[in-house]
Amino acid sequence: MTTPHRAGHVAIVGQPNVGKSTLLNRLVGQKVSITSRKPQTTRHQVTGIVTLPDAQYVFVDTPGFQTAHGGALNQALNRAVTDSLAGVDVIVFVVEAGHFGARDEAVLTLLPADRPVVLAINKIDRLKDRAALLPFIQRVSALRDFAAVVPVSAKAGTQCDELLKALREHLPEQPAFYDEDQITDRSERFLAAELVREKIFRLTGDELPYGANVVVETFETEGDHRRIRCLIVVGRESHKPIVIGAGGAKLKEIATEARLDMERLFGGKVFLELWVKVERGWTDDPKAMRKYGYA
Repeated sequence: MTTPHRAGHVAIVGQPNVGKSTLLNRLVGQKVSITSRKPQTTRHQVTGIVTLPDAQYVFVDTPGFQTAHGGALNQALNRAVTDSLAGVDVIVFVVEAGHFGARDEAVLTLLPADRPVVLAINKIDRLKDRAALLPFIQRVSALRDFAAVVPVSAKAGTQCDELLKALREHLPEQPAFYDEDQITDRSERFLAAELVREKIFRLTGDELPYGANVVVETFETEGDHRRIRCLIVVGRESHKPIVIGAGGAKLKEIATEARLDMERLFGGKVFLELWVKVERGWTDDPKAMRKYGYA
């Protein structure tokens, strides 16, 4: 008997900084979702596609549920998470091994009761005492009837195959949605903006609040070469010199690292130009947020 082919949509959810984007990138085998240690690095639904001989998984990496802060941007991000759950077949609820608090529990209560939820306990490689894992699993499992519980390390790739096996059981029997070599449904233009934003988050440390945004103004393709011009939007005048740095050094560093990532992802030479603009209070301005695709 041949194994029936399964295909479906899988949402990856959890509070900020539990490793959702790192997990998605590990499963896909390539960077399709940006990562940093700052909360709310992911702001848009990012699709990563994993195709195996007997199944195709269409993963949706969502912004971290923000339960601690309000604000127009955070409210828009939370709506994006809620909307993404409506059309999926199964949910991966990601928590950090050994850490489960009120914010994690708040996210769990927002998950729809009519969807199977697989608990992925991430960062098991950081556990100092592996004996503490079982009681932790028992404590979290008491809060919901999970379809499966899989301890993983997204960073090291530990047990990621087991997670795919657990998810496959909840995908409908149907043909694949995408070609086998496709890893995301997002455009190169979108991915370019995200890679620049990742470098801003990573290279400015805690100096720059998370309210920086990136807009691709031009994206031209000439064979394998791409010419890209991006606008970096910050919310205050004081943020602009942080991004530019002394003599433009920081902006050059951001551009260089983003360009190298783009060349790896796109498979060709990239010419990248960045400039910075101040738009005061854009994260609390509904009109500005609509302009930048958040509402």
